Amino acid sequence: MTETTRTQTTPPPTGGAGKLPGGAGAKPRSPEFRLAADAVRGLRKDMFHDAFAYRPLPRMRTDGPITRRLPGTLRAYAAWTPHAAVAAAGLLAMAAAYSAETGLGPGGGTVAPLLCGFLALLPVLATLVRPVGAFWFSLAAAPAVAMFGSAWSDWPWAPGSFIAHVTVLTVVALRSRPRVAAWMWLLTAAYGLITETLFGGGYYSVNTFPLLFVSALALLVVTVLNIRREAEQEVTAHQSETAQERSKRTLLEERTTIARELHDVVAHHMSVVAIQAEAAPYRVENPPPELEQAFVTIRENAVAALTELRRVLGVVRAEDYEAPDAPQPTLADLDALLANVRDAGLTVEKAVTGAVRELPQGVELSAYRIVQEALSNTLRHAPGASARVEVGYVLGGLGLRIVNGPAPTTILEKSTHGAGHGITGMRERVTMLDGEMTAGVTDDGGYEVAVFVPVSSGEETG
Repeated sequence: MTETTRTQTTPPPTGGAGKLPGGAGAKPRSPEFRLAADAVRGLRKDMFHDAFAYRPLPRMRTDGPITRRLPGTLRAYAAWTPHAAVAAAGLLAMAAAYSAETGLGPGGGTVAPLLCGFLALLPVLATLVRPVGAFWFSLAAAPAVAMFGSAWSDWPWAPGSFIAHVTVLTVVALRSRPRVAAWMWLLTAAYGLITETLFGGGYYSVNTFPLLFVSALALLVVTVLNIRREAEQEVTAHQSETAQERSKRTLLEERTTIARELHDVVAHHMSVVAIQAEAAPYRVENPPPELEQAFVTIRENAVAALTELRRVLGVVRAEDYEAPDAPQPTLADLDALLANVRDAGLTVEKAVTGAVRELPQGVELSAYRIVQEALSNTLRHAPGASARVEVGYVLGGLGLRIVNGPAPTTILEKSTHGAGHGITGMRERVTMLDGEMTAGVTDDGGYEVAVFVPVSSGEETG
């Protein structure tokens, strides 16, 4: 038996002329409409939402090239320079408004000039705490000044309102995004053109276009300064990130180099252990089975450890890395190193104290590399200076001290040779050996590196 299922499609309910209620089937909005809607939303967000929010103007930094040279008291006052500049501009607008009213003659009175002066001053001062609100205050104060004032020229911007509004636009633009500056300029243009058209017939001259021209120049300069400041901040952030990444990369490279060098040392000892464990049973006549099994276990563990060591080293080895053919250097090779450094023009002397003895190969290699890097830093950063290498064989460890004097001439530019992280590599080697290291500038302007590497009596081979 076959079952037949019938599906009936019900047409969706329509609203109006065949359109879905709620706009689901409505005609798509045009790009112009969406652009206008976005503009209205941006205007509401930038100019109306939290327009009178409290945003005090921060103090100026005092670590600039000029302010850092000021005494402590003056430097503290210099931090208020932006606030003083805004207050001075407000007083200038107030003086212009007062002078424009009192210059009309003795019949002008004193209340109107003072009122016009304060209406020019207060919007400028409001930019210090409520920037966007100060713009609306200035825009509302302009018709009030024109109403209370008695001048029949310069409509709709009286002299005080002219200076005050340009100052407000400039300060708010400095403290806001470029889009806010554009909105303020457009709203100012709309207010000026409307008031000129509707109420400017009884005045001798109108000055909306001069104000728009001056404010456009000021906003253009401010926008360029804001863009430049943001670009400098981004460049500084990128430089900081680059420096951190370079430091991390150099640190990893140093650790990789140490791992490669120690591989040869550890591999040599593990190979010796494996060979001796394999040959030991043949040196004893009729060894017991337990002893033979113990040596077999020792050899298997040594071979397994050597295999794992090579596998781990293969992860950190660069593709172009080639194992050195010559044996790794030790403290016995310091004389050859010092001879090469003297050939490069560095005067260096060596002093050895204590009973010279053979130390573990890892300690010898790290000590040699530390001396090598310290002398290389002297050649790069203090050319022509003299250096001294002190090696101290003390009870329980090895002491190193590499010190150089100041350079005979001042180095104006930092050397570009090397990665600039030699101290980091030395610290990594000392930390690996559970040692201690100090590095810093000496009293005479030179540099000193002091290292102590602990060596237990059981680790010494001679």
